[in-house]
Amino acid sequence: MAEVTIYINGRSYDIACDDGQEDRVVELATYIDQKLQHISHSGASYNDSHLVVLTTLVLADELFDLREQTGSASTRTTRAAASAANNKEEETAVLRILDQLTKRVDSISNSVQTL
Repeated sequence: MAEVTIYINGRSYDIACDDGQEDRVVELATYIDQKLQHISHSGASYNDSHLVVLTTLVLADELFDLREQTGSASTRTTRAAASAANNKEEETAVLRILDQLTKRVDSISNSVQTL
């Protein structure tokens, strides 16, 4: 188990993480700190607790937006696959009908030739 020191809002925190994940944890902490500093400089918060809550809400909003975008893309892919399946079914049905019509035309043609 590895340990890394991160800095958020001027404070240091020792964080345990899986071996090899140290850089990722530092990267995440840096991102969080940047968001927190941006909110802090905007004057939107009135104390540290409020600042942390606002930052958490902003990050959750970003996460939800990404989920919605991913869900929309997934929905479009699912619809396209369903449409392709429907098109294949329609094509198969049309081919079946054409085959039946061809057989009927051949049958009628044979009947006419025998007259």
